[in-house]
Amino acid sequence: MDTKKLDTGSRDAISFLPDEILSDILSLLPIKQAVSTSVLSKNWRNIFRLVDYLDFDYSVSVHPEKGEPKRGERFKEYLDRTQRDSPIIKFSLERHVGDHNEMAYVSSWISDAVEHGVLEVDVSVKPRLGMLFMPCELFTSKTLVKLTLGTQVQCDIPSYVLLPSLKILIIETIFFASKDLSDVLIAGCPVLEELFVRHEEMDSHPYYISSRTIKKLSVQYRGCDVYYESGLSFDAPSLVSFDYSDHALYEYTPVNFGSLVEARVDIRYNRKVVKPDISGLMIGISNIETLHLSPASADTISRCVSRHGLLLLMFNNLVSLSFGSNNERGWKLLPYLLEKSPKLETLIIQSLNVYASYIPIHLNQVKLMHILGYQGTVQELKHLKTFIGRMQCLELVLLELAEGVVVDDGKILQLHRDLNHASRKCSIQVHDRSRISHLSLDT
Repeated sequence: MDTKKLDTGSRDAISFLPDEILSDILSLLPIKQAVSTSVLSKNWRNIFRLVDYLDFDYSVSVHPEKGEPKRGERFKEYLDRTQRDSPIIKFSLERHVGDHNEMAYVSSWISDAVEHGVLEVDVSVKPRLGMLFMPCELFTSKTLVKLTLGTQVQCDIPSYVLLPSLKILIIETIFFASKDLSDVLIAGCPVLEELFVRHEEMDSHPYYISSRTIKKLSVQYRGCDVYYESGLSFDAPSLVSFDYSDHALYEYTPVNFGSLVEARVDIRYNRKVVKPDISGLMIGISNIETLHLSPASADTISRCVSRHGLLLLMFNNLVSLSFGSNNERGWKLLPYLLEKSPKLETLIIQSLNVYASYIPIHLNQVKLMHILGYQGTVQELKHLKTFIGRMQCLELVLLELAEGVVVDDGKILQLHRDLNHASRKCSIQVHDRSRISHLSLDT
Protein backbone atom coordinates (compact mmCIF):
# COMPACT_ATOMS: atom_id res chain seq x y z
CA MET A 1 0.00 0.00 0.00
CA ASP A 2 1.30 3.41 -0.97
CA THR A 3 1.60 5.95 1.76
CA LYS A 4 1.32 9.66 1.20
CA LYS A 5 3.48 12.01 3.14
CA LEU A 6 2.05 15.22 4.42
CA ASP A 7 4.16 18.15 3.33
CA THR A 8 4.42 20.55 6.25
CA GLY A 9 7.74 22.07 5.38
CA SER A 10 6.42 25.21 3.71
CA ARG A 11 3.32 25.95 5.74
CA ASP A 12 1.75 25.40 9.18
CA ALA A 13 -1.74 24.07 9.78
CA ILE A 14 -2.60 26.66 12.43
CA SER A 15 -2.19 29.52 9.99
CA PHE A 16 -5.19 28.33 8.00
CA LEU A 17 -7.62 28.42 10.90
CA PRO A 18 -10.18 31.27 10.76
CA ASP A 19 -9.26 34.40 12.68
CA GLU A 20 -12.25 33.96 14.99
CA ILE A 21 -11.01 30.52 16.10
CA LEU A 22 -7.48 31.77 16.68
CA SER A 23 -8.88 34.62 18.73
CA ASP A 24 -10.97 32.23 20.84
CA ILE A 25 -7.93 30.02 21.46
CA LEU A 26 -5.83 32.94 22.63
CA SER A 27 -8.62 34.25 24.84
CA LEU A 28 -8.49 31.04 26.89
CA LEU A 29 -4.86 31.68 27.91
CA PRO A 30 -3.29 34.14 30.33
CA ILE A 31 -1.67 36.93 28.34
CA LYS A 32 1.89 35.87 29.15
CA GLN A 33 1.25 32.38 27.79
CA ALA A 34 -0.64 33.72 24.79
CA VAL A 35 2.26 35.97 23.85
CA SER A 36 4.70 33.06 24.04
CA THR A 37 2.63 31.06 21.51
CA SER A 38 2.99 33.64 18.75
CA VAL A 39 5.92 31.70 17.29
CA LEU A 40 3.61 28.79 16.43
CA SER A 41 1.95 30.55 13.52
CA LYS A 42 2.71 33.34 11.07
CA ASN A 43 -0.80 34.70 11.42
CA TRP A 44 -0.80 34.85 15.20
CA ARG A 45 1.45 37.88 15.37
CA ASN A 46 -1.45 39.87 13.89
CA ILE A 47 -4.29 37.95 15.52
CA PHE A 48 -3.61 39.63 18.89
CA ARG A 49 -5.63 42.63 17.79
CA LEU A 50 -8.76 40.41 17.90
CA VAL A 51 -8.22 39.15 21.46
CA ASP A 52 -10.73 40.87 23.74
CA TYR A 53 -10.04 39.00 27.02
CA LEU A 54 -6.86 40.15 28.77
CA ASP A 55 -5.80 37.96 31.69
CA PHE A 56 -2.64 39.07 33.51
CA ASP A 57 -1.75 36.33 36.00
CA TYR A 58 1.66 36.75 37.57
CA SER A 59 1.52 33.36 39.23
CA VAL A 60 2.50 32.00 35.79
CA SER A 61 6.00 32.48 34.40
CA VAL A 62 6.64 32.16 30.66
CA HIS A 63 10.42 31.74 30.67
CA PRO A 64 11.45 31.49 34.30
CA GLU A 65 14.85 30.10 33.41
CA LYS A 66 15.71 33.20 31.38
CA GLY A 67 14.38 35.74 33.82
CA GLU A 68 11.78 38.36 33.00
CA PRO A 69 12.22 41.87 31.61
CA LYS A 70 10.57 44.77 33.37
CA ARG A 71 7.00 43.57 33.64
CA GLY A 72 5.26 46.88 33.38
CA GLU A 73 7.09 47.98 30.25
CA ARG A 74 6.64 44.62 28.56
CA PHE A 75 2.86 44.48 28.90
CA LYS A 76 2.28 48.16 28.33
CA GLU A 77 4.04 47.74 24.98
CA TYR A 78 1.78 44.77 24.29
CA LEU A 79 -1.36 46.81 24.95
CA ASP A 80 -0.13 49.72 22.85
CA ARG A 81 0.78 47.45 19.95
CA THR A 82 -2.17 45.05 19.84
CA GLN A 83 -5.16 46.79 21.45
CA ARG A 84 -4.78 50.32 20.17
CA ASP A 85 -8.07 50.36 18.22
CA SER A 86 -9.78 47.24 19.59
CA PRO A 87 -12.45 46.95 22.32
CA ILE A 88 -11.78 44.81 25.40
CA ILE A 89 -14.50 42.66 26.95
CA LYS A 90 -12.62 41.66 30.12
CA PHE A 91 -9.43 42.82 31.82
CA SER A 92 -8.22 40.53 34.63
CA LEU A 93 -5.15 41.16 36.78
CA GLU A 94 -3.76 39.18 39.70
CA ARG A 95 -0.43 40.08 41.27
CA HIS A 96 1.52 41.27 44.30
CA VAL A 97 2.74 44.85 44.27
CA GLY A 98 6.03 45.64 45.99
CA ASP A 99 6.43 49.40 45.63
CA HIS A 100 4.95 52.59 44.21
CA ASN A 101 6.53 52.03 40.78
CA GLU A 102 4.78 48.68 40.37
CA MET A 103 1.52 50.24 41.56
CA ALA A 104 1.96 52.89 38.85
CA TYR A 105 2.32 50.13 36.24
CA VAL A 106 -0.88 48.48 37.48
CA SER A 107 -2.75 51.78 37.31
CA SER A 108 -1.54 52.42 33.77
CA TRP A 109 -2.74 49.00 32.58
CA ILE A 110 -6.17 49.55 34.10
CA SER A 111 -6.37 53.01 32.55
CA ASP A 112 -5.48 51.57 29.15
CA ALA A 113 -8.24 48.97 29.47
CA VAL A 114 -10.77 51.66 30.40
CA GLU A 115 -9.72 53.75 27.40
CA HIS A 116 -10.46 50.75 25.17
CA GLY A 117 -14.06 50.56 26.44
CA VAL A 118 -13.60 47.54 28.72
CA LEU A 119 -16.83 45.88 29.93
CA GLU A 120 -15.46 43.88 32.88
CA VAL A 121 -12.52 44.53 35.21
CA ASP A 122 -11.30 41.98 37.76
CA VAL A 123 -8.37 43.25 39.84
CA SER A 124 -6.87 41.18 42.64
CA VAL A 125 -3.85 43.09 43.90
CA LYS A 126 -2.01 42.55 47.17
CA PRO A 127 0.26 45.55 47.76
CA ARG A 128 2.92 45.24 50.43
CA LEU A 129 2.20 48.88 51.20
CA GLY A 130 -1.26 48.00 52.51
CA MET A 131 -2.97 50.67 50.40
CA LEU A 132 -4.51 50.16 46.98
CA PHE A 133 -4.59 53.18 44.66
CA MET A 134 -6.83 52.73 41.65
CA PRO A 135 -6.73 55.18 38.73
CA CYS A 136 -9.52 57.76 38.61
CA GLU A 137 -10.41 56.59 35.09
CA LEU A 138 -11.64 53.28 36.52
CA PHE A 139 -14.34 55.06 38.53
CA THR A 140 -15.63 57.16 35.64
CA SER A 141 -15.84 54.47 32.96
CA LYS A 142 -18.91 54.79 30.75
CA THR A 143 -18.70 51.19 29.49
CA LEU A 144 -17.87 49.16 32.61
CA VAL A 145 -20.61 46.61 33.44
CA LYS A 146 -18.89 44.42 36.06
CA LEU A 147 -16.17 45.40 38.55
CA THR A 148 -14.31 43.14 40.99
CA LEU A 149 -11.81 44.64 43.44
CA GLY A 150 -9.57 42.80 45.92
CA THR A 151 -7.94 41.91 48.21
CA GLN A 152 -6.89 42.41 51.88
CA VAL A 153 -6.09 46.09 51.44
CA GLN A 154 -7.42 49.56 52.07
CA CYS A 155 -8.72 51.15 48.89
CA ASP A 156 -8.51 54.88 48.31
CA ILE A 157 -11.17 55.94 45.82
CA PRO A 158 -11.68 59.41 44.33
CA SER A 159 -14.36 61.68 45.74
CA TYR A 160 -16.22 61.64 42.42
CA VAL A 161 -17.50 58.32 41.03
CA LEU A 162 -19.78 57.83 38.04
CA LEU A 163 -20.20 54.38 36.54
CA PRO A 164 -23.40 54.75 34.49
CA SER A 165 -23.34 51.19 33.07
CA LEU A 166 -22.15 49.20 36.09
CA LYS A 167 -24.57 46.42 37.07
CA ILE A 168 -22.39 44.06 39.15
CA LEU A 169 -19.96 45.15 41.89
CA ILE A 170 -17.85 42.65 43.85
CA ILE A 171 -15.76 43.76 46.83
CA GLU A 172 -13.26 41.18 48.11
CA THR A 173 -11.76 41.98 51.53
CA ILE A 174 -11.24 45.70 50.99
CA PHE A 175 -11.44 48.36 53.66
CA PHE A 176 -12.97 51.69 52.65
CA ALA A 177 -12.41 54.88 54.58
CA SER A 178 -15.40 56.18 56.55
CA LYS A 179 -18.60 55.79 54.49
CA ASP A 180 -17.00 55.67 51.03
CA LEU A 181 -18.58 52.34 50.08
CA SER A 182 -22.17 53.58 50.09
CA ASP A 183 -21.84 57.37 49.95
CA VAL A 184 -19.27 57.48 47.15
CA LEU A 185 -18.79 54.19 45.30
CA ILE A 186 -22.32 52.73 45.34
CA ALA A 187 -23.86 56.19 45.03
CA GLY A 188 -22.02 56.59 41.74
CA CYS A 189 -23.59 53.45 40.24
CA PRO A 190 -27.11 54.48 39.17
CA VAL A 191 -28.06 51.14 37.54
CA LEU A 192 -26.32 48.73 39.95
CA GLU A 193 -28.26 45.46 40.30
CA GLU A 194 -25.95 43.04 42.14
CA LEU A 195 -23.61 43.79 45.05
CA PHE A 196 -21.28 41.28 46.71
CA VAL A 197 -19.28 42.29 49.80
CA ARG A 198 -16.98 39.55 51.05
CA HIS A 199 -14.46 39.87 53.85
CA GLU A 200 -12.15 37.23 55.30
CA GLU A 201 -10.00 37.82 58.38
CA MET A 202 -10.43 41.57 58.22
CA ASP A 203 -11.47 43.58 61.27
CA SER A 204 -13.76 46.05 59.59
CA HIS A 205 -17.49 46.32 58.86
CA PRO A 206 -19.22 48.89 56.70
CA TYR A 207 -21.54 50.98 58.83
CA TYR A 208 -24.32 50.68 56.30
CA ILE A 209 -25.08 49.54 52.78
CA SER A 210 -27.43 51.72 50.80
CA SER A 211 -28.65 51.46 47.22
CA ARG A 212 -31.99 52.26 45.65
CA THR A 213 -31.41 49.94 42.68
CA ILE A 214 -29.74 46.70 43.79
CA LYS A 215 -31.84 43.56 43.49
CA LYS A 216 -29.31 41.01 44.75
CA LEU A 217 -27.09 41.53 47.80
CA SER A 218 -24.56 39.17 49.36
CA VAL A 219 -22.66 40.17 52.51
CA GLN A 220 -20.19 37.58 53.79
CA TYR A 221 -17.87 37.99 56.78
CA ARG A 222 -15.61 35.06 57.67
CA GLY A 223 -12.93 35.02 60.34
CA CYS A 224 -13.43 38.73 61.04
CA ASP A 225 -13.23 40.21 64.51
CA VAL A 226 -16.24 41.98 65.94
CA TYR A 227 -16.53 44.80 68.45
CA TYR A 228 -18.94 45.25 71.35
CA GLU A 229 -21.04 47.91 69.62
CA SER A 230 -20.61 46.82 66.01
CA GLY A 231 -23.68 47.68 63.96
CA LEU A 232 -24.91 47.46 60.40
CA SER A 233 -27.86 48.89 58.53
CA PHE A 234 -29.32 48.25 55.09
CA ASP A 235 -31.33 50.53 52.85
CA ALA A 236 -32.22 48.61 49.70
CA PRO A 237 -35.91 49.07 48.83
CA SER A 238 -35.61 47.23 45.48
CA LEU A 239 -33.78 44.21 46.89
CA VAL A 240 -35.21 40.80 45.94
CA SER A 241 -32.51 38.35 47.10
CA PHE A 242 -30.43 38.70 50.30
CA ASP A 243 -27.56 36.45 51.44
CA TYR A 244 -26.02 37.38 54.80
CA SER A 245 -23.30 35.61 56.81
CA ASP A 246 -21.77 37.32 59.84
CA HIS A 247 -21.63 37.48 63.62
CA ALA A 248 -24.81 38.69 65.29
CA LEU A 249 -24.09 42.38 65.81
CA TYR A 250 -25.01 44.87 68.50
CA GLU A 251 -27.72 46.46 66.37
CA TYR A 252 -29.27 46.58 62.91
CA THR A 253 -30.93 49.94 62.42
CA PRO A 254 -32.58 50.63 60.16
CA VAL A 255 -33.20 47.77 57.72
CA ASN A 256 -35.26 48.65 54.65
CA PHE A 257 -36.03 45.66 52.41
CA GLY A 258 -39.37 46.68 50.93
CA SER A 259 -39.30 44.24 47.99
CA LEU A 260 -37.43 41.27 49.47
CA VAL A 261 -38.57 37.80 48.37
CA GLU A 262 -35.80 35.41 49.48
CA ALA A 263 -33.19 35.51 52.26
CA ARG A 264 -30.34 33.26 53.34
CA VAL A 265 -29.24 34.08 56.87
CA ASP A 266 -26.19 32.68 58.65
CA ILE A 267 -25.58 34.68 61.82
CA ARG A 268 -23.23 33.35 64.46
CA TYR A 269 -23.17 34.16 68.18
CA ASN A 270 -20.04 35.95 69.43
CA ARG A 271 -19.33 36.41 73.13
CA LYS A 272 -17.77 39.82 72.50
CA VAL A 273 -21.24 41.14 71.69
CA VAL A 274 -22.82 40.68 75.10
CA LYS A 275 -26.37 41.56 74.04
CA PRO A 276 -26.85 41.38 70.27
CA ASP A 277 -30.00 43.08 69.01
CA ILE A 278 -31.11 41.42 65.78
CA SER A 279 -34.67 42.73 65.94
CA GLY A 280 -34.05 45.21 63.11
CA LEU A 281 -32.72 42.44 60.88
CA MET A 282 -35.68 40.15 61.63
CA ILE A 283 -38.14 42.96 60.97
CA GLY A 284 -36.40 43.67 57.68
CA ILE A 285 -36.88 40.12 56.42
CA SER A 286 -40.38 39.55 57.86
CA ASN A 287 -42.16 40.03 54.51
CA ILE A 288 -40.18 37.42 52.55
CA GLU A 289 -41.59 34.33 50.85
CA THR A 290 -38.55 32.03 51.18
CA LEU A 291 -36.22 31.85 54.19
CA HIS A 292 -33.09 29.73 54.61
CA LEU A 293 -31.76 29.62 58.17
CA SER A 294 -28.42 27.95 58.91
CA PRO A 295 -28.02 25.85 62.08
CA ALA A 296 -25.91 28.66 63.55
CA SER A 297 -28.73 31.13 62.85
CA ALA A 298 -31.29 28.93 64.59
CA ASP A 299 -29.10 28.80 67.68
CA THR A 300 -28.38 32.54 67.66
CA ILE A 301 -31.98 33.63 67.12
CA SER A 302 -33.16 31.22 69.82
CA ARG A 303 -30.60 32.71 72.23
CA CYS A 304 -31.90 36.19 71.48
CA VAL A 305 -35.49 35.09 72.07
CA SER A 306 -34.83 33.32 75.39
CA ARG A 307 -32.13 35.59 76.84
CA HIS A 308 -32.67 39.03 75.36
CA GLY A 309 -36.43 39.19 74.86
CA LEU A 310 -36.47 39.15 71.05
CA LEU A 311 -40.03 39.14 69.70
CA LEU A 312 -40.59 37.91 66.17
CA LEU A 313 -43.15 39.57 63.94
CA MET A 314 -45.55 37.57 61.81
CA PHE A 315 -44.09 36.12 58.61
CA ASN A 316 -47.36 36.54 56.76
CA ASN A 317 -45.92 35.88 53.29
CA LEU A 318 -43.55 33.03 54.13
CA VAL A 319 -44.31 29.89 52.09
CA SER A 320 -40.95 28.06 52.24
CA LEU A 321 -38.65 27.62 55.25
CA SER A 322 -35.31 25.79 55.39
CA PHE A 323 -34.40 25.00 59.00
CA GLY A 324 -31.96 22.93 61.02
CA SER A 325 -30.02 23.04 64.26
CA ASN A 326 -27.10 21.26 65.85
CA ASN A 327 -28.48 21.60 69.38
CA GLU A 328 -31.76 21.54 71.29
CA ARG A 329 -31.72 25.29 71.90
CA GLY A 330 -31.89 25.94 68.18
CA TRP A 331 -34.75 23.46 67.70
CA LYS A 332 -36.82 25.35 70.25
CA LEU A 333 -37.09 28.13 67.68
CA LEU A 334 -38.97 26.00 65.14
CA PRO A 335 -42.39 25.94 66.91
CA TYR A 336 -42.16 29.71 67.32
CA LEU A 337 -41.46 30.17 63.60
CA LEU A 338 -44.29 27.82 62.61
CA GLU A 339 -46.66 29.77 64.81
CA LYS A 340 -45.58 33.02 63.13
CA SER A 341 -45.90 31.64 59.57
CA PRO A 342 -49.59 31.01 58.79
CA LYS A 343 -49.04 30.48 55.04
CA LEU A 344 -46.05 28.13 55.26
CA GLU A 345 -46.37 25.27 52.77
CA THR A 346 -42.83 23.88 52.39
CA LEU A 347 -40.59 22.93 55.31
CA ILE A 348 -37.02 21.77 54.63
CA ILE A 349 -35.36 20.10 57.62
CA GLN A 350 -31.73 19.16 58.26
CA SER A 351 -30.12 17.50 61.31
CA LEU A 352 -33.40 15.83 62.30
CA ASN A 353 -31.49 13.43 64.56
CA VAL A 354 -30.69 16.33 66.93
CA TYR A 355 -34.34 17.31 67.39
CA ALA A 356 -35.62 16.82 70.95
CA SER A 357 -38.99 15.07 71.12
CA TYR A 358 -40.15 17.13 74.10
CA ILE A 359 -40.21 20.25 71.90
CA PRO A 360 -43.84 20.64 70.75
CA ILE A 361 -44.74 21.03 67.08
CA HIS A 362 -47.96 23.01 66.73
CA LEU A 363 -50.61 22.32 64.13
CA ASN A 364 -49.67 24.01 60.88
CA GLN A 365 -50.47 24.28 57.16
CA VAL A 366 -47.32 22.59 55.77
CA LYS A 367 -47.99 20.55 52.63
CA LEU A 368 -44.46 19.46 51.70
CA MET A 369 -41.75 18.39 54.13
CA HIS A 370 -38.24 17.72 52.82
CA ILE A 371 -35.79 15.96 55.16
CA LEU A 372 -32.10 16.40 54.24
CA GLY A 373 -29.37 13.96 55.32
CA TYR A 374 -31.81 11.31 56.56
CA GLN A 375 -30.04 8.29 58.11
CA GLY A 376 -33.00 6.06 58.91
CA THR A 377 -32.29 5.68 62.62
CA VAL A 378 -34.95 4.72 65.14
CA GLN A 379 -34.65 8.16 66.71
CA GLU A 380 -35.21 9.91 63.37
CA LEU A 381 -38.27 7.78 62.63
CA LYS A 382 -39.66 8.76 66.01
CA HIS A 383 -39.10 12.44 65.30
CA LEU A 384 -40.54 12.08 61.80
CA LYS A 385 -43.69 10.54 63.25
CA THR A 386 -44.04 13.53 65.57
CA PHE A 387 -43.76 15.98 62.68
CA ILE A 388 -46.17 14.14 60.39
CA GLY A 389 -48.69 13.71 63.16
CA ARG A 390 -48.92 17.47 63.67
CA MET A 391 -49.16 18.46 60.01
CA GLN A 392 -52.81 18.10 59.12
CA CYS A 393 -52.36 19.35 55.55
CA LEU A 394 -49.25 17.33 54.70
CA GLU A 395 -49.33 15.81 51.21
CA LEU A 396 -45.74 14.77 50.53
CA VAL A 397 -42.64 13.86 52.56
CA LEU A 398 -39.28 13.72 50.77
CA LEU A 399 -36.59 11.79 52.62
CA GLU A 400 -33.22 12.59 51.08
CA LEU A 401 -30.76 10.03 52.38
CA ALA A 402 -27.35 10.93 53.71
CA GLU A 403 -24.50 9.78 51.50
CA GLY A 404 -23.85 6.06 51.84
CA VAL A 405 -27.09 5.37 53.74
CA VAL A 406 -29.58 2.73 52.54
CA VAL A 407 -32.96 2.57 54.27
CA ASP A 408 -35.12 -0.54 54.14
CA ASP A 409 -38.57 0.23 52.73
CA GLY A 410 -39.98 -1.81 55.58
CA LYS A 411 -39.01 0.91 58.03
CA ILE A 412 -41.05 3.41 56.05
CA LEU A 413 -44.00 1.03 56.00
CA GLN A 414 -43.68 0.66 59.74
CA LEU A 415 -43.99 4.42 60.01
CA HIS A 416 -47.32 4.10 58.19
CA ARG A 417 -48.55 1.60 60.72
CA ASP A 418 -47.53 3.87 63.57
CA LEU A 419 -49.62 6.75 62.21
CA ASN A 420 -53.03 5.08 62.42
CA HIS A 421 -54.34 8.00 64.46
CA ALA A 422 -54.15 10.36 61.45
CA SER A 423 -56.93 10.65 58.88
CA ARG A 424 -55.32 11.74 55.64
CA LYS A 425 -53.30 10.46 52.70
CA CYS A 426 -49.56 11.19 52.72
CA SER A 427 -47.05 10.20 50.06
CA ILE A 428 -43.51 9.44 51.17
CA GLN A 429 -40.60 9.41 48.74
CA VAL A 430 -37.14 8.16 49.64
CA HIS A 431 -34.36 9.65 47.54
CA ASP A 432 -30.83 8.32 47.26
CA ARG A 433 -28.14 8.33 44.58
CA SER A 434 -29.06 4.95 43.13
CA ARG A 435 -32.86 4.85 43.25
CA ILE A 436 -36.07 6.67 44.10
CA SER A 437 -38.67 4.80 46.13
CA HIS A 438 -42.29 5.98 46.06
CA LEU A 439 -44.50 4.75 48.85
CA SER A 440 -48.08 5.98 49.15
CA LEU A 441 -49.17 5.81 52.75
CA ASP A 442 -52.90 5.96 53.52
CA THR A 443 -53.04 6.87 57.18
